[in-house]
Amino acid sequence: MSHQAINRRNFLQLGLSGVGLFAAGGLLRFQQAVAAGAEPAAFFSLANVGELLAADENGVKLPPGYKSRVVARSGEAPAGLPGYTWHSAPDGGATFATEDGGWVYVSNSEMRSFSGGVGAIRFDAQGVIVDAYQILKNTSINCAGGPTPWGTWLSCEEFPNGQVYECDPMGVKPSRVRPALGTFRHEAVAVDAVNQCLYLTEDLPDGAFYRFRPDRPLPDLGSGQLEIATVVERGRDSFIEWLPVPDPLAKNQPTRKQVPSYTVFRGGEGIAIYEGTTYFTTKHDNRVWAYNNSSQQLEVVYDIETSANPILKGVDNVVITASGDVLIAEDGDDMQIVVLTPDSRVTPLLQVVGHERSEITGPAFDPSYQRLYFSSQRGSLGKSSGGITYEISRSDLI
Repeated sequence: MSHQAINRRNFLQLGLSGVGLFAAGGLLRFQQAVAAGAEPAAFFSLANVGELLAADENGVKLPPGYKSRVVARSGEAPAGLPGYTWHSAPDGGATFATEDGGWVYVSNSEMRSFSGGVGAIRFDAQGVIVDAYQILKNTSINCAGGPTPWGTWLSCEEFPNGQVYECDPMGVKPSRVRPALGTFRHEAVAVDAVNQCLYLTEDLPDGAFYRFRPDRPLPDLGSGQLEIATVVERGRDSFIEWLPVPDPLAKNQPTRKQVPSYTVFRGGEGIAIYEGTTYFTTKHDNRVWAYNNSSQQLEVVYDIETSANPILKGVDNVVITASGDVLIAEDGDDMQIVVLTPDSRVTPLLQVVGHERSEITGPAFDPSYQRLYFSSQRGSLGKSSGGITYEISRSDLI
């Protein structure tokens, strides 16, 4: 096991611009929103984020011009609709467009002992909650995951024998386990459609960074090669070399232990892809990483030890705006979602107060980027049954 020194570069050099490929669900939904008549200028923008105001009636501190609403609470039916009671310990999430112009927000449940799974809230085109239901059940510690460009949700189990489940956000098709993606303490996953592979993080102090290459073109995840990252230095730059994991099912030995030369990533957390770059976080050293999917170069774009503005602590889930701002949710600390901008700023977007024993989870934009969803996993109660799921939007949004 080794941990290589990584070169640090100016975040501005990464060239973040244009439309995010997988920002809470993908380029396809962005295009659908534009085709439906949404103006790009009206999309959720961080260009003029100001100082956070005092907490509103929901306990959320926001910049001027934004508002919050609670869309779900653990143990209660969203919008009072009969059917699904919102799950405890809401975690990773994403949104998916519906044919009627609305969208679905899916949310993992990080409960143990086969009481986890995934819940979903359906919104109409005006943002009104019209349905809530479960799309995965009888699983354990469903932490994060990731959306696919073909419209499914990959839900990750975070325990040693954890699996990845592919789920239908609409609740029509049954969920399917994807064992080829490996047996380990899964955290999150992102799909690189251009290079026909998936990237996966592992939440352990000596965890690894993985790549999965399917045998057949995506969306087929039935079989393929799981690989593990080792970092090599070439001059002043760092690159990833991918080595095959002999036994992805980990029948006799944990996946990361099967390749002694793998590079340790200290507590892999959230992951997202934007314009050919994969961003992921590691919580035990409070870093945000950027991996170039084509050149395989790896860089650190935020390090709490070296940052000029080290306000981001407890790095966790990741989501990216349409213009390339990288949003990082905090696990604990002061319960903020912090923005890393293309011009190297590190600034808070929002903060939840009074939830000291909780963490922010599941940030995801709606298809038109006018609304941001996230949860306080344990709420102000500091326990799994106290989760609260929020929606943030501009104050002038009806």
